[in-house]
Amino acid sequence: MLIPAIKSPRVNNFLKNRFGVDREQAILDEVCVAAPIGCGKPVVKFRTDEDAKEFEISGLCQSCQDNLFDGEE
Repeated sequence: MLIPAIKSPRVNNFLKNRFGVDREQAILDEVCVAAPIGCGKPVVKFRTDEDAKEFEISGLCQSCQDNLFDGEE
C-alpha cells in the first residue's frame, strides 16, 4: 500500500481549490491524480522504488512521471 507523503495543508488545499485534485485521496485509491495534472488512470507498476516514492509525493503514475521528467537526470 502506498502512503501519501505529508505535505502542508496549504499545498493540499491549493491543489484542491485550483485544480480540483485531491492528491492524498488519489494516492490512497492507487490512481494517478486527475487532469489537468495527471491522467487519472489506475496505477499499475513502477520501474524503480524511486518512481514509487515520487508517486507518494506527487500522485503521478509512471507514464505521467515519464512525460513530466522526460530527459531530466
